Amino acid sequence: MRLTTDNKFRKLIVIGDRVLIRLTRPNEKTESGLYLPPGVQEKEKVQQGYVIRTGPGYAIPMPVEDEPWKNEDDKVKYVPLQAKEGDLAIFLLSGATEVLYEGEKYYIVPQSAILMLEREETI
Repeated sequence: MRLTTDNKFRKLIVIGDRVLIRLTRPNEKTESGLYLPPGVQEKEKVQQGYVIRTGPGYAIPMPVEDEPWKNEDDKVKYVPLQAKEGDLAIFLLSGATEVLYEGEKYYIVPQSAILMLEREETI
């Protein structure tokens, strides 16, 4: 799901190296045909979901300089994240924090807990 100006995610700001992920709908049936009760797949150690929002990345420390000629409005610089909105992320549940937002469950995941990304791009 992409961020648009008319959806509910535009007012969310993710901090630092974290991403907001919504889980994909789990398969309710196993390969052998058994139906699983809700919550079984949520207990798996590795989960997958779509990246909804990303933080700005890792902050780069600014050097401490007290020069009178230097502008005071220097902005913080960031090393950007690899994850982008719309990516399918495979991540470790142990590193994630579960949150409820407007009645839906999401996970805030640090980039270090993401194992793999799948991105739809034309070559």
